[in-house]
Amino acid sequence: MLKATAAFFVRLVERWIPDPYVIAVILTAIVFLLSATVADYGIIETVSAWGDSFWSLLRFTAQIILTLVLGYAVANTEPARRFLESIAGRVNTARGAYMMVCLVGGVTALISWGLSLVAAAVMARKTAQVCRAKGVRIHYPLLVASGYSGFVVWHQGFSGSIPLAINTPDHFLVEKTGLIGISQTILTPWSLTIALIIVITLPFLMARLAPDDAASVPLPDHLVDDEFDQGPALEPDIHGPGSPAQKLEESRWVNVAVVFTGLVYLYGHFVSQSGGLNLDILNFIFLLLGLTLAASPRHYLALLTDAARVIGPFLIQYPLYAGLMGVMAASGLGAMLVEQFVSISSAETLPIWSFFSGAILNIFIPSGGGQWAIQGPIVVDAAISLGADLPRVAMAVALGDQWTNMIQPLFAIPALAIAGLHIRDIMGYCVITLLFTGLVFLTGLMFF
Repeated sequence: MLKATAAFFVRLVERWIPDPYVIAVILTAIVFLLSATVADYGIIETVSAWGDSFWSLLRFTAQIILTLVLGYAVANTEPARRFLESIAGRVNTARGAYMMVCLVGGVTALISWGLSLVAAAVMARKTAQVCRAKGVRIHYPLLVASGYSGFVVWHQGFSGSIPLAINTPDHFLVEKTGLIGISQTILTPWSLTIALIIVITLPFLMARLAPDDAASVPLPDHLVDDEFDQGPALEPDIHGPGSPAQKLEESRWVNVAVVFTGLVYLYGHFVSQSGGLNLDILNFIFLLLGLTLAASPRHYLALLTDAARVIGPFLIQYPLYAGLMGVMAASGLGAMLVEQFVSISSAETLPIWSFFSGAILNIFIPSGGGQWAIQGPIVVDAAISLGADLPRVAMAVALGDQWTNMIQPLFAIPALAIAGLHIRDIMGYCVITLLFTGLVFLTGLMFF
């Protein structure tokens, strides 16, 4: 039954799902139509709101791209690659392959969403190579989908943008909410329990989806030992071998100096100033970690250059979604959606309806921070008015946001670039992840 359901969604997706960029354009057209009809917003005003907001998320886009690039750099340093290869080398069965890759995706998602997208995709490729060498028949698209499915808990980890946003001084709702620390959001027992249940059980589910051996899809020949597996290529040194410039570029001590200075800053931030964890600080930590693991400044810069192939599609798609967000904000569409759910809520049910409204809004605004800019003021006012648990409501929005990432393809782009696949190859399996984790999230919100 489970395999048949997965096969149905795989066939459906393969036929009907276009490229993520095309999906972004289609969603924009839908919002334009809804703006003119449902919200009764003029077409000229709609186009103006779209254009005015197109670049409105540049700072947040830069933060997101840095999260991805710095996570890519860490995952592709030699110590990290050796670690992932050692894990992949322990796989001896197809079932073990799906479970291991999914577990890596889930655990790393709780550390950093950028690291998860990269590490899970790299792990999938390494594992597929091991299975190929050992004669283990696997279904490569399912293997990649297993790794990406682990990403479904990212907002409950240390890079969750909504929990970090409301823990950032001077955030836009601070006068209403004050600072809400991560001890009240991602580190609460109920959130940790939900995340733990998914990280433990999801690998078993993905293993159950495996088609028969006759339908196996091995790692394609053109993806064996290509540039992603060989690490970044270093350009020839223009200064000549043994020159002072080359020695500096290849000296680990240059990186050590930066790392030491950064650690002093982090000590002052966390200890002396009692500062909290936010997206900028998280990116700073991953910068220092990447510099520590890289062989030299030249090697680290090569890793960053290599990451450009992965982050390229973000450079156009994030502005597209920023424009879409602007239309939903200016026309009132986003507020109308959230208010419909708030209007039927009580103090007890507000987290549930916030989860659903967050899930729907994420399809059109796949940015936790951008979505919170629209949804946050409404649910915060509702929580205060109804006497609901404010941190729990904020986390419910975050859960909804991460949940529908399984069918919103934007964040799958980096993983797919590394894996060498198309969104159609994995989304059918991600739909099963969506159905399963939705039950877990709702159960947790209602009873934990």
